[in-house]
Amino acid sequence: MSDVLRLDGGGDTLLVGVREGRPSIDYWGPALPNGSVADPRLLERAVSHGMLDRGEVFSLFPESGWGFTATPALQVSRPDGRFITQMTSQGVRQFAGGIELALADNRAGIETTIRIDMDASTGVVGFRTTLRNADPEPLRVDWISPVALSAPDGDILGFGGRWAREFSRHRFRLASGLWASEARTGRTSHHAPPFLVAGEAGFDEHHGEVLGLHLAWSGDHRMLVERLRDGRMQVQAGELFWPGEIILGTNETCETPTLYAARASDGLNGLSARLHPFVRDQILGDRLRRKPRPVHFNTWEAVYFRHDLVELKALADRAAEAGAERFVLDDGWFRGRNDDTAALGDWTPDPAKYPDGLTPLIDHVRGLGLEFGLWVEPEMANADSDLLRAHPDWILGEPGRVQPLGRGQYVLDLTRPEVSENLFAQLDTLLAANAIGYLKWDMNRDLTHPASGGRPASHAQTRAVYALIDRLRAAHPGVEIESCASGGGRADYEILRRTDRIWTSDCNDPIERQSIQQAFSIFFPPEVMGAHVGPADSHTTARTATLDLRAMTALLGHMGIEADVRAFSPEEFEALRAAINQHKRLRPLLHSGRLVRQTPADPGAIAFAVVGEGEALASLAQVETPRIGAAAPFRVVGLEADVTYEVRLINPPRRPRASMKQIPALARGETLQATGQWIGQVGLPMPILRAGEIAVFHLTRNPA
Repeated sequence: MSDVLRLDGGGDTLLVGVREGRPSIDYWGPALPNGSVADPRLLERAVSHGMLDRGEVFSLFPESGWGFTATPALQVSRPDGRFITQMTSQGVRQFAGGIELALADNRAGIETTIRIDMDASTGVVGFRTTLRNADPEPLRVDWISPVALSAPDGDILGFGGRWAREFSRHRFRLASGLWASEARTGRTSHHAPPFLVAGEAGFDEHHGEVLGLHLAWSGDHRMLVERLRDGRMQVQAGELFWPGEIILGTNETCETPTLYAARASDGLNGLSARLHPFVRDQILGDRLRRKPRPVHFNTWEAVYFRHDLVELKALADRAAEAGAERFVLDDGWFRGRNDDTAALGDWTPDPAKYPDGLTPLIDHVRGLGLEFGLWVEPEMANADSDLLRAHPDWILGEPGRVQPLGRGQYVLDLTRPEVSENLFAQLDTLLAANAIGYLKWDMNRDLTHPASGGRPASHAQTRAVYALIDRLRAAHPGVEIESCASGGGRADYEILRRTDRIWTSDCNDPIERQSIQQAFSIFFPPEVMGAHVGPADSHTTARTATLDLRAMTALLGHMGIEADVRAFSPEEFEALRAAINQHKRLRPLLHSGRLVRQTPADPGAIAFAVVGEGEALASLAQVETPRIGAAAPFRVVGLEADVTYEVRLINPPRRPRASMKQIPALARGETLQATGQWIGQVGLPMPILRAGEIAVFHLTRNPA
């Protein structure tokens, strides 16, 4: 039996071959001519001595039973000791934009269906596999990856980090063996987010064959890269199960999260050029294009837990004057909440702080023309809370075990219907009784004892979180939700299907934010990237930054303010208001254009451009002391080559003249004209920037 199935999308062709009963990807690259068929002998590989006669039987879903000696895509076992699988094709089904491959092993009593969907517009491919137990004996599932993909033999770009320093990059080459990144915290995680790029040696933002992968799952997970014995590289990704967590009874099934993959021949920017429109159209369902993304004012770094109605109204007044469009009341508003050790789980306004409820503040905020938003953390409860005093058995865990606390709190067992029902009822009542248009949904604690009813329950807990959010959105379709988990600890496509914004990091220090946002932007478009203007002195790094750097760094995302604006000097406040007005004017470009990360001549600088039709914005931030005395021209790549642009530096430096003996025309506030080709090849003359300074250029098509 031999079948070759073809999918096309985004200028790419994907060929899936089924030979000897096993599927494989025969080709994935630039679009092939219609009707082209490759001789299958071109796919043959030599087999060296010292290996099995057929070599490494690597396929789209490799199994140890067929002689694959690396990590298989499926690891299962039964109580009687059976664990070997040898599935073969039971048929294929092709439909518009997709393929289904049916595999089965009757002796092992298992069936799988591999679904492959290719987005016609962007070429992004989604892989998802369903496993069915067709045997009378229970089937324990230890590992299942949707598929295994062949990776380019070159460099691997992984992502890690920590709280307040998310999306840190690490790049390496795998000479032999296996590299794996795992998260067992019950969320996407700060330290091991499920993103990966594999590419040819030396790939960069603009050049090189690359394959980008993302497992769309908000719970425990593993990503692995492995060099096979014959030199090839495989990549897999899947949900990470606790021992005995997934045991299938007869005819029961389990379905993997979707593994999204995209390829590009022009580096990381080529990946983003596919992934950003895919997220906008397919993950978000086009819903964020209905209205501009409102500029936020978030109260956290302005008042923390100190809630006073008079003070909050004054903050709202000042925020509205600065240009904010949404006021988000952060942690500290609910009953008994004066620090992070108590009251989480009791979702009613604190009568000491809000004797008349939230209505007076909401009415004041809405009277200023602002939307009202509220912080919640529904999945958790403090040990010191009325909820857990009444229901101590609602904690996710094993009875009788002592769990370590996180921020004085436990995880609630959302897999129990009565727990989810209680949380839904509290939130539903809160939203029904108040004009709340936005929830900042936080999650601040790792899952350490993910057990329910005596069984592991990390998988079920993640599904229960999705179900709770889905139910709440169905009941209140006008409410937007932000995904926050101590910052960027829950950032993935599956949570984004049901939310509208990701809080990228609790760090508002613009120096750190530049690199965080740079890596985040590979997989996410700017309009979902929460980016705030924080205080001059960062509470996470203790670094002091200018208002210009703070505002221009936030400009390129979903902009907000998170500082006590009453303490701003008149000059700072006017600069903030001007930056917000600038953001509002540029929103149509920033939140729909093509983001192109730039490669400045100085490695101590980070640069972006967002390119639209006849318009662009380009920024270069000097995050380290320049290595050379004179500033190299800023070559902005990705513009329309034949278009003549009028170029203006929107934030010319206001430093003493002594910092530069000669000041370029753009830095003097003058407007220049140049073609996109000139700007990309020769560049824009730069002012000399010191560490912590930024230059932002607005480019518009010359109407002449």
